[in-house]
Amino acid sequence: MKTDMNESQRTFWKKYIAKAKLDLSYAAYTKVSRAWQDENDACPFNRLYYIREGEGYVRIGDRTYYPKPDELYLLPAGSDQAYGTISEHTFGKYWVHFTAKIGDLDLFQILQTSPFIKVKDPEALQSTFEQLITYRQSDELTSEFRLNAVMMSCIADFIDQCDKVKLNLASTPTFEKMNSVLLYMEQHLAENVSVDTLSRIAHYHPNYFINAFKQFTGYSPIQYMNHLRCEKAKDYLMMTDLNVSQIADTLGMELSYFSRMFREHTGFKPTAFRDLKPQLGE
Repeated sequence: MKTDMNESQRTFWKKYIAKAKLDLSYAAYTKVSRAWQDENDACPFNRLYYIREGEGYVRIGDRTYYPKPDELYLLPAGSDQAYGTISEHTFGKYWVHFTAKIGDLDLFQILQTSPFIKVKDPEALQSTFEQLITYRQSDELTSEFRLNAVMMSCIADFIDQCDKVKLNLASTPTFEKMNSVLLYMEQHLAENVSVDTLSRIAHYHPNYFINAFKQFTGYSPIQYMNHLRCEKAKDYLMMTDLNVSQIADTLGMELSYFSRMFREHTGFKPTAFRDLKPQLGE
């Protein structure tokens, strides 16, 4: 996978895109009929088609493709989608319909991928789709956990095997606003940054900002600030000789609060976390 992301965009990918919430509505294998044909403007969900046999077409936006066996196609939510047959030798395909959201944004409107990949291990992918079908139909208590895990792995494999992946930030003003907020927070870790200050950066009303921020990051502003401080404290503990009191001062926190917060976030006291540091020569 090749990307054209800068460091800020890569941070966004690692921290937020992987937190996409999935909802798989259908999973099946179908040998389509000759009458299989439809058009969907701005389709609200994603489609994955794993072609096993036959011929036909799919259209994504203004581009038409003629999938071949052992190709996996992604028709992203929000795009104009169409599909149909071209002969009696119709598609036999595994397919799923799903949504993948980060807050109110569609994952594959933010993340632009290749429309399809050539499947490297057909038997393994067939097994993956069979699992999706089984878990979708199961009434076991844990079936949704397993369904999500398999679907996440399938999406990750698709992204990894794409020739090129890029972030489409022009159509996601929420990212631009929130990215400015996150950068400000990273640069002011030692300060008592207020919600009013952050909401002004995003040009949102404070009440709306709190909800939007939590949807975007999964944290409240103070939770996210403490998350950043913990990550920075980990670096100080592992990479410097600063003592715990100095680290707390550097982060603008009282020692007792810092120690309690660090333990809540990591499960370790700061000194115990430092003891995990590998010793030279080991």
